[in-house]
Order: sequence, then structure tokens, then C-alpha cells
Amino acid sequence: MAPLALLGGTFDPVHYGHLRPAIEVRESLGADELRLIPGHVPPHRPQPRLAAARRADLLDRAVAPIPGLVVDRRELVRAGPSYTLDTLRELRRMIGDRRPLCFVMGGDAFGGLCSWYQWHKLTDYAHLVVTTRAGYTATPATGPRGAPPQWLPDRQAATVQALRARPAGLVYFQPVSRLEISATAIRRLLAQGRSAQGLMPDCVWQPVASQGLYGYPQV
Repeated sequence: MAPLALLGGTFDPVHYGHLRPAIEVRESLGADELRLIPGHVPPHRPQPRLAAARRADLLDRAVAPIPGLVVDRRELVRAGPSYTLDTLRELRRMIGDRRPLCFVMGGDAFGGLCSWYQWHKLTDYAHLVVTTRAGYTATPATGPRGAPPQWLPDRQAATVQALRARPAGLVYFQPVSRLEISATAIRRLLAQGRSAQGLMPDCVWQPVASQGLYGYPQV
């Protein structure tokens, strides 16, 4: 079965550093779709600057012209912290026990995985697909800080085909184009009255700039 892929985040705001890796991962996995899941109350980082509904609306604009990328709002309608484990459980119930489910995360997030809520249960429901800089070679030393020594070697997959052969349980390192863009840097630019045009799709940039969503309005 073609896997279902997920990418979570605050998307505050969404930019090309989110979108380009999402496109590359979906194509590499052969996934019918990759769902971008904006978090409501992120438990591992400061609360987003924009309200959840506004972030999701901007995300809708960004993915509308991109085949295979869709916005999933399930965390926005769930009370309490947006725990990834809860999301994976919901989706596993929805798609059944056989279809591969792939949760996509960056290398920095993977390094701190042991601080996540019941992190050791995530692979009960999904594969973890860790995006890395092209040319990077994964070793056991790149596993989550604080994980038991054999945790990554016991789970690491060498090929995409291994992910497609079972519904969950593996960790796969996926090289993607590295775009040195961050939402933090974008918010800083806008707060200083400087342009962030070119770092995000124009359909996102236009309301961000004209309405001054992160700083001074820019005409």
C-alpha cells in the first residue's frame, strides 16, 4: 500500500523550508498525500504568534497549487497540548492496521525526541522519517539524545521499500534539499520592518505583508 505521510509543525508562518522538503519526501516515499498538521498548543516550544485558524488558512493558501499536499486540522479541534502520539493513534484508527503511516520530522527534532510525550510509543503507530541534508550518512550516534544505545540500530531502515512493506516501527533518514529558512528569522525580519518576500509563496507573503501579521504592514 502507498504510505500516508504526515508533517507537523506550528507553521508560524509557513515558508519554502517547509514546503520543498514536504514535496521531496512525498515523492520519495511514493505517498498518495502528505498531510501538513498545524499544531494548536505545541508542548515542546513557545506558543505560536498567530492564532491557529489564521496559520491554517495561510497553510491552505500555500499548498493549494501543490499536488499531494493537504492540510489536516485535527490538532486544531482537539483540546489540550497537541501531542503527536494522540494524532498518530487517531490516524491509525482511521486508516487501519495495514497501511504504512510515516511521520516526518527534522533532524533537530529527532535529536530531542526523548523529551516528547511517550516518545517510545510513536513507532508503535508509525514509521519516523527524519529529513537530513543531502550527502548525510546516518549512524547510531545520530539517534535521539537519551535513547537506549540499541534503540536506533534496532529500527533503522535502509530503503523506502522497507517502510512500504510494514505499517510502522522503523526509522528512515531521508535526504532533502536544505533551505536555510526559518520561521523565527522571518518573524524577526518582519518585526524590524524588513521584507521576507521570496522566503514564502506570494499567496502567503501578500496577506502577511499587507496586514502586518508579524510586524509593520508593508505595501
